[in-house]
Amino acid sequence: MKIGHIELPDKPLFLAPMEDVTDQSFRHICKEYGVDVMISEFVASEGLIRDCEKSMKKMQIDPIERPFGVQLYGNRTEAMAEAVKMAESAEPDFIDLNYGCPAKKIANRGAGAGLLQDIPLMEEMTRAVVENTRLPVTVKTRLGGDHQSVNIVEVAQRLQDAGIQALSIHGRTKAQMYQGQADWETIARVKHHPDVDIPVIGNGDIVDAQGAAMAFDHYGVDGIMIGRATVGKPWLFKSIRTYLDKGFIPEEPDIAEKVAVAKQHLQKSLEWKGHPRGIYEMRRHLSNYFKGLPHFKPLRTRLVTSLDEKELHDTLDYIAEKYAHFDASKLKSDSFFHY
Repeated sequence: MKIGHIELPDKPLFLAPMEDVTDQSFRHICKEYGVDVMISEFVASEGLIRDCEKSMKKMQIDPIERPFGVQLYGNRTEAMAEAVKMAESAEPDFIDLNYGCPAKKIANRGAGAGLLQDIPLMEEMTRAVVENTRLPVTVKTRLGGDHQSVNIVEVAQRLQDAGIQALSIHGRTKAQMYQGQADWETIARVKHHPDVDIPVIGNGDIVDAQGAAMAFDHYGVDGIMIGRATVGKPWLFKSIRTYLDKGFIPEEPDIAEKVAVAKQHLQKSLEWKGHPRGIYEMRRHLSNYFKGLPHFKPLRTRLVTSLDEKELHDTLDYIAEKYAHFDASKLKSDSFFHY
């Protein structure tokens, strides 16, 4: 698969951008477990052109993260066209446009998935971005505004005509948010449409290796993008890649490995965001790394309330000791991939 000039392996795995989740610390962990392509957290075009420090920081790239895309969102064509020029200065490998976020604070302002209600503006904005950058441009979006307005086939064709190099589709509508099942039949309809020539990347409800294989083999997508299922489980990428390439699923990491990963992640989060923010934004990860362990509630409480780095490390060491002989395979989740 190729995105413009970017050569990717067969059946590439993408980490979905998630605000306050897929920061540089988490991306480092996912890269070590074999993810192929990563994208920044959402970068607001208005913040970028106003030289907002937070927006600028989100675009910082470590060489280990490549190929890497900066994701922009906004509701004004002029701002997006200007922002992409600034995003180029961070030297990403491609630019991704967020037309899929359903959060009210974004969509209700006519950005993200809100643009699914104004396709002409979406097309105009996309064309302006493509014309103002030398980098490949991709888009992440949804099936439509709601079940009565599923228009993703038309959207795919119009965005392709506007010059995008790949399209990621979350198999839900804006109205669904993250409820219900992702509709992979409609994603496949886009992929196999005779007038759609760009790579199509599927997203939604993939939580295990078998589901990933089904996405490729049954629905025929060029790549898959995984988001929420990786929180607390970055080794999912290794599991999927091993299964796709070698036909078997590796064992779940034992508690010692999970503790080591949690410590590494915590350290990188503190280096990246400082104290206490680096700890605040680690809490969802720390609790999820050990999801499913029996009698874990008191330890979970410590992990999500303490702001003391030493106490957190001591708690992680205690977890490693207490559950040293626990069979990690019991923590494997059932597949939520519906087909």
